[in-house]
Amino acid sequence: MPNQNENYKNLAEALKSASKLLNLEPKSQLNQDINAICNYLTNPNFRIAVFGPFNHGKSTLLNAILGTRTLPIDLIPTTGAAITVKYGSDVRTRIMLADGTEVYRSGTEILQQFAILDDNRQMRKDVVSVEVFCPHSFLETGVELLDLPGTNDRDEQDNLVKEQLLGADLVVQLLDARKLMTLGERENLRDWLLDRGIKTVIFVVNFLNLLEIEEQKQVQNRLLFVAESFRAELPAGFSNLYRVDALPALRARLKGDVAAANSSGLVAFETALQNIVSILQQNRGGVRLPRVQAIATQLQQALKSKIDPIYTEIQTYTDKQNAKTEIKQKAINLIQQGFDKSLAELCDWLTLPNLLAKYQADAAVALAENNFKNWQTTTLKKDLTQLQLAVVKWLYQAYEFFQAERPEDLFIPFPSEPHITLPPKPDNTDYLSETGSIAIGSGIGWFLGGPVGAAVAGSISYLLNKNIQKQDEKSASESYHQQVAKLCINATEDYLTQFSNQGLTILEEYEKKSAKVIRLEISLEPPKILQKREEFKILQNSFNQFLQELTQSQISLNYQPYPDIPKPKIPSTQAYAKQRIYRYSAKTQPENTNQTQTKVETPSPKAEEVDARFRAWELDEEIAQMKAQMHSSGYQNSQQQTKQAANSPKTQSVTDKITRAYNILGLQPNASFAEVKQAYKSLVKKWHPDLFMNQPQQQKQAQEKMHLINEAYKILAEKSS
Repeated sequence: MPNQNENYKNLAEALKSASKLLNLEPKSQLNQDINAICNYLTNPNFRIAVFGPFNHGKSTLLNAILGTRTLPIDLIPTTGAAITVKYGSDVRTRIMLADGTEVYRSGTEILQQFAILDDNRQMRKDVVSVEVFCPHSFLETGVELLDLPGTNDRDEQDNLVKEQLLGADLVVQLLDARKLMTLGERENLRDWLLDRGIKTVIFVVNFLNLLEIEEQKQVQNRLLFVAESFRAELPAGFSNLYRVDALPALRARLKGDVAAANSSGLVAFETALQNIVSILQQNRGGVRLPRVQAIATQLQQALKSKIDPIYTEIQTYTDKQNAKTEIKQKAINLIQQGFDKSLAELCDWLTLPNLLAKYQADAAVALAENNFKNWQTTTLKKDLTQLQLAVVKWLYQAYEFFQAERPEDLFIPFPSEPHITLPPKPDNTDYLSETGSIAIGSGIGWFLGGPVGAAVAGSISYLLNKNIQKQDEKSASESYHQQVAKLCINATEDYLTQFSNQGLTILEEYEKKSAKVIRLEISLEPPKILQKREEFKILQNSFNQFLQELTQSQISLNYQPYPDIPKPKIPSTQAYAKQRIYRYSAKTQPENTNQTQTKVETPSPKAEEVDARFRAWELDEEIAQMKAQMHSSGYQNSQQQTKQAANSPKTQSVTDKITRAYNILGLQPNASFAEVKQAYKSLVKKWHPDLFMNQPQQQKQAQEKMHLINEAYKILAEKSS
């Protein structure tokens, strides 16, 4: 029993705690019911409430049970408070007032002052509780009797009665045989008792002695119907209907007339009542929990009505943020991949072996022709600018998308123009006939003059191709123009070495700075959502604790506990294992040795390179689409409208263009756009002009073919957008 009482206490605390979150009005029905049920749960005594309309003899019946005129009775409604009768060694009364004052008197005369209706038939506003202590054996078993004001008189009294009924383990509903089960009584039975889980009810009919014999039989038949139609939850073998003539029973008890008390029905009712109470006391949970269930259900519904909108608002915000993060994460992956690829291409281009292979011969010739500055501008700078723009483009994509930090422009300066000191000119001209002196082109003008310049340019090409540019010692038969050619070759190698070292160092720093641009800002939740989260957390904890207490008390639940709402996903700033793009750095460059470099002709791009360029174009398209999703609130509507427009009737010329476009790409007219993209991609790999760089005739044909392919793709892309 102590453990059970502790459980009831915890359950009452959970009810109070949960109800505080609702900020209920003190006089609201739910608040009053919660207070009543909490007081009921913490009351260790078994409470019997006598309930019925005014002048039905409730106080008279209780006085008959007690065998004394303990409670006030009169011909007019008298009871103006809920009077609790408890066990005591002598008769005394305790009254608690609203200001905290306690009135404690011997006897019950004080009830006339505090516990009856005034001349205006109003209850006193300052009375909180009224208790009468009486030395009765039935009360000594832990039983309390509750005398309630009559119903159907004043709303204030009805509210008090309705509240007090929740705290009763057993309800004795007193009926008047002269007007049996009025409409008001049936409504009270349904609304005040059954609907609130109060089913331990006994009907007691009074005033049957005032009826004629034939009338009594008719009333008894009606009473049996009432009793059978109401399935009271009483111990097996006990009736829920009894007859007690209250006033004759009281008189008989005061006189000690056992026979009269027995004929009034009092003895039979008392015996049944004591046995029922004895059994129910052993199963208090079966009595109390159904009415707790009824109140708990209302409380759960009220809490859900308050929590659900907050839960939905936070969850909706979280879902939206996660959707945005997912788009941003995809964008950052694409941008990072594009940036790394472009940076790697520029890095590879800047490595010294590649620079020497691609540019040294032309640079040396340009130097020999005194045309180095023009070559630097038209060739080297042009290629560098194109590669730099490809890198920077991705950072501007990131800035436009994420608005993190504006990127810096990538600037790789050129070293100072190389200068050479010419060796003394030989006196004879026989060197012009030596091996390697053949000019690489007619009409080359060099600052040394006509055929000598041509011979030097030819020697440059010869020396690089023959891999004899540098030797440990000079050849005794080395010609003058070969000496000059080696000077040009060495000077351009020094120039390209400086350019490579400086460029790779700048790239390394530039990549570090890019991390500030290609990154997702982890935006803080707005104050409104943070406040909602705090509010939800309080409500969630209280609601779930409340459900836990109900479960421990074996009260069935109407709802499940609220789960936590995770915060929006934190985006990863590094979505994949990023490998360092540098194959060479300034510290690992080859030293400027006297080793001969081989001239390598620029090869035609491989199909893989064309595929990579096409993929870069695809990335641009994907990012553009994601930007549209992020920044256009009417994105989906516009997409739908565009599709509708695409399905609208077209002119014959437009239809012909589309049909021709499908034919160019080798597709059926009903092909999907995914098929269009795949066909276009395959044709680009096949006909890209860069694949025919060393074949002028085929390159021209490829350019014409690519023009048609591009036009066809453009037409079909517009159709599907």
